[in-house]
Amino acid sequence: MTDRQAPWTEDQVRALAPDASSLAAARKLAGRWRSTGAAGTAVWGLCQGSGSKPYQTIVDLAGPAYKCSCPSRKFPCKHALSLLLTWSGGTVPVQDAPADFAAEWLAGRAAKAAAPPKTKATATPSQATVEQRRARVSAGLTELEVWLTDQIRTGLAQTDRSFAAYEAIAARMVDAQAPGVAATLRRLPAQVVTTEHWPELLLREYARLHLLVLAHRTLDALPEPLQAGIRTHVGYPIQAETVLAEPAVRDRWLVLGMRVSEEDRLHTRRTWLRARGSGRWAVLIEHSFGTPNFTGEVPVPGHEVNADLHYYPGAAPLRVQWGTRHGAPEPFTTVPPTGGTTIDDALDAYAGALSNDPWLRAWPALLTEVVPVLGEHGWQLVDPDGVALPLSAGARPWRLIAVSGGHPVTLTGEWRADGFDPISVFAAGEVTDLETEFPTQSAATPELADLVSVALLGTARRTADSVELAGAVAAAVPQRSGEPAVRLLDTAALQDLYLRGGRLPSSAPKPEPACDDPRRLLPRQAADRLSRLLADKSVFLPEWFAAAAPFDFRLPDVLCVQALTAASDSNLRAPLLKLAGRRGRWLAARNPAWSGLLDSFPVDRATTVEPDAEGSEPSGTADIWLFGAPGERKDWLAQVRRTDPAAAREVLSTAWAKESGPIKAELLALLGRGLNLDDEPLLERALDDRRGDVRRTAAGLLARLPGSAFGQRMAALVSSWVRVDADGTVTVTVPAEVDAEARRDGVTDSTDQPKMRWDTPDSTVKTLHQAIAATPLTAWAPLVPATASAAPTRTPPSGAVRGVSGSAEPVVGNRVDATSAQRDTATAALTLTLPPRYAKAIVDGWVDATIAQRDTTWARALFAHATPTEQAVLRRRELFTLLDAADRIEHVLDLDAHQLTELHAILPGLDHPWPPQVADHVLRLLGERARTTARQPHATAGVYTDRALLTAAGVHLPVDLATRVTALAGTTEDPAWQQAFHRLAHDLTDRATMLEELR
Repeated sequence: MTDRQAPWTEDQVRALAPDASSLAAARKLAGRWRSTGAAGTAVWGLCQGSGSKPYQTIVDLAGPAYKCSCPSRKFPCKHALSLLLTWSGGTVPVQDAPADFAAEWLAGRAAKAAAPPKTKATATPSQATVEQRRARVSAGLTELEVWLTDQIRTGLAQTDRSFAAYEAIAARMVDAQAPGVAATLRRLPAQVVTTEHWPELLLREYARLHLLVLAHRTLDALPEPLQAGIRTHVGYPIQAETVLAEPAVRDRWLVLGMRVSEEDRLHTRRTWLRARGSGRWAVLIEHSFGTPNFTGEVPVPGHEVNADLHYYPGAAPLRVQWGTRHGAPEPFTTVPPTGGTTIDDALDAYAGALSNDPWLRAWPALLTEVVPVLGEHGWQLVDPDGVALPLSAGARPWRLIAVSGGHPVTLTGEWRADGFDPISVFAAGEVTDLETEFPTQSAATPELADLVSVALLGTARRTADSVELAGAVAAAVPQRSGEPAVRLLDTAALQDLYLRGGRLPSSAPKPEPACDDPRRLLPRQAADRLSRLLADKSVFLPEWFAAAAPFDFRLPDVLCVQALTAASDSNLRAPLLKLAGRRGRWLAARNPAWSGLLDSFPVDRATTVEPDAEGSEPSGTADIWLFGAPGERKDWLAQVRRTDPAAAREVLSTAWAKESGPIKAELLALLGRGLNLDDEPLLERALDDRRGDVRRTAAGLLARLPGSAFGQRMAALVSSWVRVDADGTVTVTVPAEVDAEARRDGVTDSTDQPKMRWDTPDSTVKTLHQAIAATPLTAWAPLVPATASAAPTRTPPSGAVRGVSGSAEPVVGNRVDATSAQRDTATAALTLTLPPRYAKAIVDGWVDATIAQRDTTWARALFAHATPTEQAVLRRRELFTLLDAADRIEHVLDLDAHQLTELHAILPGLDHPWPPQVADHVLRLLGERARTTARQPHATAGVYTDRALLTAAGVHLPVDLATRVTALAGTTEDPAWQQAFHRLAHDLTDRATMLEELR
């Protein structure tokens, strides 16, 4: 074998994917590979699928070419992509020789390559064939000219603009062997129905085709380069050998951009290259039908290669074919300004190319030191002198704006008739592709308005003689009599060329740039990982955010666009906005779709002064509280509350009368940290607020405050409604109407009703639930009789608490602390005989009060002896989280393989990652389930039954257990479980890599 080839980058592998779904599926196969290897230009491996026999996958990197035993019709398939990704990650071992199954296929390829080429018929067509084709093309173009003049004579407003009408004339062009013209015609109906200024678009395209027809008639009288260009636009084929016979142009070619498009299943990849020495442009165009299966020989953007390029013949040569390479691609960090890099240079180059090839649609340009600016006329690019060039109408180039941040950048793109199309941006030594959105929107050209008006009405009703033209255009219009429609097309073609070639730049002021963020940049691999996690909405995101938080990273500028889009999810908003930082805030202020996030950005710590040694309020930060956005004010108050609770309370009390909106409740909720009786006056004041969310927040905090007047009022209220007899029987008497004081405390507050987990027309049930949920749990000690307290373990009667859920739950920790009055009270309360009408309200009220007050004693008793109502399964999990860590672990270890439903329900209440004892227990249970399936294939212990537990294990198991899980897969006989364990091992390895990338 030849020397081993260095692994490709992930970007190179990603470029080979036929579609996004294949790439996503490939990533999920990462844990299924075995017997992998790499030797020379070959990579191979076995991938475990759904069957017992793994798929054999081989990649010949020299092609690249792919071989896989799977039935997929995509090339490369997901298995080949996954193998290449694994190889790219450095986890495929180097071997001395390929595996047998790979060697056989590689030998067949080598034999075919070594075989002498078959003799081909001469590629040069005979003169008779050339003349015959030209006659067909000429006849077809003559029919096209008649069709064009009919359209203009009748009037664009009256003609048939349906898809069928254009398909009919396009089919005639195909019969006439003019596929280039046919392609243009087939694009028109879609553009007409999606473009506001469609009459102008049609007139431009009809004039362009008219000019092509005229040029083809006089083809022999034109210079050879222009003849070649005309033949290309018409669609004459050109042999690759003919192109390679053209003189080679050698230079160091910088790959500045790459795009893939698709039309009628034909995928086209365009790669823009620029010569480092001369500044000359080249475009490499590749086609692949069905799937975007392009060769890997083209370097990815950001690399340069010393190579020969051969230009296709033409008046303005741009398209090329690869010739001989004189070295391997290398990354570059500089782009020389040779060949002109100003806005004026770009316009001059376009005008020059247009004069050589009037049918040219775009010309590449490299612009240095330009800043994207949003003005009254849309987005523009402004250079240091204030000279401006518009972007295409309706463009939303947010990736470009993110990278620039109002600072000058180097931009690669194409200048077109409707503006500049950015392709990539070069900043900080890196090339970034720009996924620019271009809605179906165009700007009208006032200089063509009169001609468009004539074309709309038709020359049968109005001629173009009265249209005022520029002197140069009027002089160039052929002064021939005859068909007015032909004269209008002549005039429109010349006017369009005059306007496109004579475009002058405008001027615009530069924007206020974004402030630099001094924080450490998120490492490249971690940034790529976050981008994938966000795109997949991965379950690993919480762990990633938690691991990244201590480092206080900032996002790469281009990733801010994805972060702001993903921040619409409230669960991700806070960490994403913190990572986005100053650049994210600057971007959000300029995009209406993100403007709602401005109120959620945290305080910019880099602009604030740290507290002094005594912990007093940071100086110079008062403006944040007085004038900051809601997110900044909340963040600032939370910081002050952590360092000086009294100062935070005083600041909030002073501003309380002026606060309004949802932020009022959010600010009040910050008092929950360090809550004490000094906060009571402000919370009592908040009970009289007009906003329901403020009143509920205040009531919730007061209920947690030991010794508060609110708690005493709730206790008195419940005591007046609930009576416990000596035998433990509970009698409830709730009035239909409560007094004003109870309503002030939130009882019967209708805004609370959406939180109810059961519905009943009995208003007294809801009233009792609200009162009990707000009552301090210590208030139940006087209500529980001594007889009940003395017998906490007796069997409850039929109407007791155990009957609320309809089933008894496993008991955790039967030990009763005799010295704990609170434990006695909770245990005794759960043995009371509750009236069926109010049983659910009382139990749910206890549960809600326990969770709100975070009372471990009551949580242990409720979790052991009672379950919330049927609709409140998640409340049991919340009770579980309040137990001591030892109690939680003990309960999990008591569950066996027949109680996986209970296990899965409470596992989220454990710390992350799971404690070692729990991790060992879960793996043993999964192993038992796998062995049961192997012994009893038709049993209900299949892997799909336990996929939720497997998913949770992949998220929460310690990452150092990957080796153990792999070993478990090796001892598992059931193929489905073996695959599941491989996937679990991969998830753990992936998480370990994810965490390592952040260090």
